[in-house]
Amino acid sequence: MNPTSIATVSLSGDLPEKLQAIAAAGFDAVEVFENDFLTFDGGPRDVGRMIADLGMTISAFQPFRDFEGMPEPLRARTFARAERKFAIMNELGAELMLICSNVSPQGLGGIDRAAADLHELGDLAARYGVRVGYEALAWGRHVNDYRDAWEIVRRADHPRIGLILDSFHTLARQSPLGPIASIPGDRIFLVQLADAPKLDMDVLSWSRHFRCFPGQGDLAVADFVRAIAQTGYSGPLSHEIFNDQFRAGSARRLATDGMRSLIALADQTAPHLPPRTGLVDVEFIEFALDEDTAAELARLLSALGFRQTGTHRSKSVTRWSQGGINLVLNTEKDGFAQSHAIMHGPGVCAICLRVEDVEQTVARARELRIAAFEQPVGPGEMQIPAIRGVGGSLIYFTQPKGDLGDIWDTDFIAAKDDAAKRPALLGHVDHISQSMDYDEMLSWLLFYTSLFQLDRIPQLAIADPAGLVESRPIVSPNGAVRFILNGSQATRTLSSRFVSEHFGSGVQHIAFDAPDIFAAVTAMRAAGLSFLDIPENYYEDLEARHGLEPAFIDALREHHILYDRDGEAEFLQVYSHVFAQRFFFEIVERRGGYSGFGAVNAPVRLAAQAREARPVTMPRPLREP
Repeated sequence: MNPTSIATVSLSGDLPEKLQAIAAAGFDAVEVFENDFLTFDGGPRDVGRMIADLGMTISAFQPFRDFEGMPEPLRARTFARAERKFAIMNELGAELMLICSNVSPQGLGGIDRAAADLHELGDLAARYGVRVGYEALAWGRHVNDYRDAWEIVRRADHPRIGLILDSFHTLARQSPLGPIASIPGDRIFLVQLADAPKLDMDVLSWSRHFRCFPGQGDLAVADFVRAIAQTGYSGPLSHEIFNDQFRAGSARRLATDGMRSLIALADQTAPHLPPRTGLVDVEFIEFALDEDTAAELARLLSALGFRQTGTHRSKSVTRWSQGGINLVLNTEKDGFAQSHAIMHGPGVCAICLRVEDVEQTVARARELRIAAFEQPVGPGEMQIPAIRGVGGSLIYFTQPKGDLGDIWDTDFIAAKDDAAKRPALLGHVDHISQSMDYDEMLSWLLFYTSLFQLDRIPQLAIADPAGLVESRPIVSPNGAVRFILNGSQATRTLSSRFVSEHFGSGVQHIAFDAPDIFAAVTAMRAAGLSFLDIPENYYEDLEARHGLEPAFIDALREHHILYDRDGEAEFLQVYSHVFAQRFFFEIVERRGGYSGFGAVNAPVRLAAQAREARPVTMPRPLREP
């Protein structure tokens, strides 16, 4: 793996905060962004000493703008500027300066003119013992393609002048990657990496606001790195990210994301980690509760068709099941679940995923710098491997075969009234929806997709009555495990209130599939359950949009079921009321291979929930024992 580096501009905070976060994440080097240096209350030697004390080197001092092709007297001024920067670099301990292609309206074109300027600059750099890397900006006035930048460097023909290649500037312009292989690796002085979502906008705005770490966007960064590898380049791979979300986020979290991204990217281009594991199913979902809310939730689950199928051998924990669904209700007075409930209130504290290979999954998580979790277990009880997940929750792992495939018999005493013998209204967990701060969405997208075999579905903007909610589904190739990541910049959306009023991110709703949603809802209503009220206007519009039979519309209306169609495929969904002002359940039926999530109905659901919501300023945390 190449040495790792990141530009200070990629993170939030002041320079010392950034450097400490970068070092803590394990980077080898750092690009010092000039603005971070200029706003630091100390000299260049102080900065250099601070970086060295943190065990890092400086991969580049950057950027130096509008250099090549300037007419006199501006040309003389650019050389004077460069010499001052070289002197600062000597004090910093920086050996490489990044020059980006000229965007000044005074700049003159011409490859030979630019090459002559860089050759002369190379002589000046030699006097200071430094090197200069030249990079083509995608919006450069005369040079905006790496091939032209390389030709300028080649003609400059100076050992102190080399090329800097940047994935964003290359891929944003859809420049071909093939010619990179013909560039000698020792003439490439630095490789910078950035991904980005595919957006229809000018490239400068795209670059300045929407770059992200590789694996968080849609650009072919792995193909770019494979092309770089063919040159024999062995220097740093360095992140350079401009992103409004990143500037507002936690420097430590983002630096960790950056390192995780580089590790995952290196594995894509030259596999060396345990492979991404396949997801088989959701083994169970665990709720942290006190005795009162556990009793309330048990009544709700009973109405949904669940039955208590087991009791933990030593803990105040029960298992509720139907079909292939297992829910665990934990009312322990100490331990992780209790701590989670005290912090967040009643809700999901853990998800257990059945994976193809637990050992492989845990090993990959460790390589990706994902924190593991362990807590004491009783004699004869199973130690289930776990990692930290969204909002401080846990993700446990089991597998179909071996000791970890037998958790229910090992840790639970089966109830005599076995739910498996009863007709199941519901079959499986269809999807799990997690709400989080908007600036965490890219972090958790990278977390999930770098660890598991999960496909990314295009992000959607959903209209909540209080603002827009961004929603990003990720789905296992077999369709057995689906997560939806939700975040909103608007503070009063349902998603944002969930996070702010309950002290952090977590599971906001769980969807179960039903083989016959009408039969399921009928049975549940007979058991005393009511569902979210849907306006009459919705059904009037539904009839007009899809031309459905009046009897079918009447059945949807009677059962409060929402409907969507994609070609011949159909999707039916119904929602419970919010439980404990915290989370809710959804029941869905997929017909004809429908693969979406009924996004067209989300505004209707959100508006209905907003009408039902009571004003809340604080969660209802569990009481300390």
